[in-house]
Amino acid sequence: MSLSQLSFDLASLQAAYRSGTSVREVIAEALARCRAGNHHAFIHVLSDAEVAPHVARLDGVDPAGLPLFGVPFAIKDNIDLAGVPTTAACPEFAYTPTGSAFLIEQLMAAGAVPVGKANLDQFATGLNGTRSPYGACQNAFDPDFISGGSSSGSAVSVAKGCVTFSLGTDTAGSGRVPASFNNLVGLKPTLGLLSGTGLVPACRSLDTVSIFALTAADVQAVLGAAAAFDAADAYSRQAQSFGVDFSQGPFRFGVPRVQDLEFFGNDAAAKLFATSVQRLKTLGGTPVEVDLTPFLEAARLLYDGPWVAERYVAIQDFIDAQPEAVFPPVRTIIEGGRSVTGAQAFSASYRLKALKRVCDAVWADIDCLLTPTAGTIYRIAEMQADPIQLNSNLGRYTNFMNLLDYSAVAVPSGFLANGPAQCLPWGVTLAAPAFKDIPLLRLADRFHRAETFTLGATPTPLAGTPACSGLPSGEVGAAGSGTVRVAVCGAHLSGLPLNHQLTSRGARLIGSPHSAPEYQLHALAGGPVQRPGMVRVASGGSAIALEVWEVPAAHFGSFVAGIPAPLGIGKVKLADGTEVPGFICEGQGIAGATDITRFGGWRAWLAAGAPR
Repeated sequence: MSLSQLSFDLASLQAAYRSGTSVREVIAEALARCRAGNHHAFIHVLSDAEVAPHVARLDGVDPAGLPLFGVPFAIKDNIDLAGVPTTAACPEFAYTPTGSAFLIEQLMAAGAVPVGKANLDQFATGLNGTRSPYGACQNAFDPDFISGGSSSGSAVSVAKGCVTFSLGTDTAGSGRVPASFNNLVGLKPTLGLLSGTGLVPACRSLDTVSIFALTAADVQAVLGAAAAFDAADAYSRQAQSFGVDFSQGPFRFGVPRVQDLEFFGNDAAAKLFATSVQRLKTLGGTPVEVDLTPFLEAARLLYDGPWVAERYVAIQDFIDAQPEAVFPPVRTIIEGGRSVTGAQAFSASYRLKALKRVCDAVWADIDCLLTPTAGTIYRIAEMQADPIQLNSNLGRYTNFMNLLDYSAVAVPSGFLANGPAQCLPWGVTLAAPAFKDIPLLRLADRFHRAETFTLGATPTPLAGTPACSGLPSGEVGAAGSGTVRVAVCGAHLSGLPLNHQLTSRGARLIGSPHSAPEYQLHALAGGPVQRPGMVRVASGGSAIALEVWEVPAAHFGSFVAGIPAPLGIGKVKLADGTEVPGFICEGQGIAGATDITRFGGWRAWLAAGAPR
């Protein structure tokens, strides 16, 4: 395969490096692709001289030693790269930083190579990609249509195969809407998981740096390399364990009520959303209807409420001095922040707090929420003719997630027809509470692979690229899952009297295996809740029916503390030879107990007529 045919997904690049392809060859090819017709995706493509030091850092380095070795990436041009102007899509605002943003340093330390600064809606204000003096960014599939924004060039550069991944930002959906319109995976990570040092802010309290890539697995690899606590960023947060991994077993997903769904006349999008619901069901999901009303009310606070004042504060000195330098729709929005009062700010803050309490209650019934990413897509000409209302339409399903501190992943769902000659991608979003990024990416990966897709706007098939790992090791910020698996054999089984001690702690059933054939099961004397005792024996044992539950580590101690003697938690060997923590019984505890091993499990004994 020639370099011009090489797919830039992470697995293909790593294979190329293993076969002897050099970093200089790959980066030269990336720069050539970036400099070719790019749909107004780039504001600045690095020169050979500018990229040379980044390539030289990898001389003599073992490709296997760095997770992102020789990987070309693009940077939204409101994030600093040392020695290259940061414009925020406003030439008069431009400055040249002497240092790179904290997370750019993290990525380069992992082996990634920056090749360009990507176009954006000016000052990251917009969801459509047309608000830039560097040109309206065109959709990767049809140049008549919008790319989505504000991270417009970031998305198109990945979709067109110029780079492996790109960084955007997301305040109101800017890391998700462009992903939907360009057949990409786009992550809006948990606020503070990626550092904001070196970022021109839009709304500092809500801004997140987003990641675009061709697959969820690639997004997860980039997130793992970039996420690190930054003491210089007041909004940076230490990574926390994500708890139960709902992507690995049966899960419940929220679906907006029919009356809450709006596709702005796009019947093809409505059909694709219905298909997406069915696809999640085939993956083991159970849909749960969710009233989206409080979420939509929270969304309206972003542009109709006082948070617009944050946009004004971010560039106050510049816009006051040079208002004519700001794109008209952007200026209209940002200057609206001048008149916000403290009373309005506090009033809206109180309302948001109340709405968050209501919205957060849904997570007691669901693991994740499924929504359209955007109800529809528009032509560039349509957007420019009605820039405020149509932009607002694009944010219907995205604006609330930043305000409510949720993590979200946009993932391709299919293609919709918008006339006889067009076939444009369209996607959905999976959302969950903060720090659920990894389970969301894993579920998004399964969803993505459940249909036949190509990568972005390239001819490369998704099939064959590695999936997201189902293992809990090596997670973001080394936080891991934060759960403990425990095998239960008696009254804690599903539907039995003590099962609530698991479910009330947020535990999840992940399997119903048998033990290795090395155990005896006894019905212990006493009560009031009758319990079994499982004892490992050298001979005369049998396989016992079990359930394995995943318990949040924060609640495991209190669970164990409530276990009465002679029972306790030890290692239980499963039929496949693995060992997990589980209920065991002290040998002396079976005195006076009834041997029920022949039944093969507690439920079978109960079904045979034993007292409960």
